[in-house]
Amino acid sequence: MTVYVQPHSRPDLTRPGVGLVKASTWRVGTPERQRAAVDAIARTWGKRHWPNEGLLSYTVHIGSDGDTLFHYSQWRAEEDYQELVRTERAERNAEIDAAVPGIERVALHSYELYRSGMLAAARDRVPGCVVTVEVEFDGPDPARQRGWVDAVFEALGSDPAPHPGGISGHFHLGLDGARVLNYAEWESAAAHEEAMAAPGDGIGAPTPQWRRVQSYPGMVRSTVRRHTPALSLTPDM
Repeated sequence: MTVYVQPHSRPDLTRPGVGLVKASTWRVGTPERQRAAVDAIARTWGKRHWPNEGLLSYTVHIGSDGDTLFHYSQWRAEEDYQELVRTERAERNAEIDAAVPGIERVALHSYELYRSGMLAAARDRVPGCVVTVEVEFDGPDPARQRGWVDAVFEALGSDPAPHPGGISGHFHLGLDGARVLNYAEWESAAAHEEAMAAPGDGIGAPTPQWRRVQSYPGMVRSTVRRHTPALSLTPDM
């Protein structure tokens, strides 16, 4: 299998057969090194065959902080990921590190997709920004993970004026039982900034449903980061 570059650097977030999602962060230091690292990933993966059939997609986004890269990969199962680790990951990473020395790889987490939502009017729009929202709780509780996500969907459904710049949201449950990841597509970073700055018009409108989300029992932190889509790869069958 060869490597296919997806248009718009956009994975199929609801594709069938995904049993596992791996999400991780690389720190590279500067905007120039962010772009250089993405280019090195594209070269390294592009000249090799796809590692195994269990890897369904591999996506990289550039953090708006000028430092990080966000990696999102879809897998059939943990065994497929471990096969890549055993056979090829070190060699691929070594080639990327030779092009961009000093990459710090941090915060690898495992998830499963739980719920997705998309604005009906947004189905044909291309996201210019991906927003990740990482929620952490004070301990493992799968029922609480699901309950928080369900509360978000209830709040979204009751929002009197959702911001038109939102495209989709894909909520993942951490396999550790204590984390939730929302992978949200937005029309642009400016649209998300506007929604965050004007809660009455978008995210977090002052409704009882949103107040419940924001003060959910056991939630210890919520981290929001913006990213620019950069590269998404799949096997070319």
